[in-house]
Amino acid sequence: MAEKMTERAEVVFRGISTLYPEARCELNHSTQLELLIAVMLSAQTTDLAVNAVTTTLFARYHDAGQFADAPLADLENAIRHLGLFKTKAKNIQAVCRIIRDVGGTIPNDQHFLESLPGVGRKTANVFLSEWYHVPRIAVDTHVRRVAYRLGFASVKDDPEKIEAILMAHFPANQWIELHHKLVIFGRHFCKAKRPECRHCPFVAFCAEPQITS
Repeated sequence: MAEKMTERAEVVFRGISTLYPEARCELNHSTQLELLIAVMLSAQTTDLAVNAVTTTLFARYHDAGQFADAPLADLENAIRHLGLFKTKAKNIQAVCRIIRDVGGTIPNDQHFLESLPGVGRKTANVFLSEWYHVPRIAVDTHVRRVAYRLGFASVKDDPEKIEAILMAHFPANQWIELHHKLVIFGRHFCKAKRPECRHCPFVAFCAEPQITS
């Protein structure tokens, strides 16, 4: 069974690389703090919406100290077009106060990242893979759905289990690239509703193909 799944992983990586040869993080950022904040803001919203907000946000606040000292109401107003903006503003300010107090640099440390308010495993994995190039597979709603449909995981598996399954079947040097490709594949091709099953290279082993005559 494990050998069969590894073979499937090879097929999936080749196919998804053909579809999205240049997949990458779509959140705009120029510093490590901007990246972390952008990923935090991306929860339950689109990268496009986040980029629209951070264009102004990052022009106004430039470092952890400025975010930490900003009136909370101002931060809320700056991101009010995003879902959960009150919670996100509160968490961003709390995170920035911690980062300021440790010297302003976000360390390459999974435990530290996951201890931050509003930063779970997925956010930590995205940050570590994108900024420090640490091999990680961040499991968001798109990766979770695709992993199930392509037969790597059960619909009941939680994100951490799916992460472990994918890491077991794909080589580590593919993890970062695989994450970006799966996200884009899930977002634009293998969508939750009306997926492009007729044109999918993996429909032969999809758990729930949606093809009508």
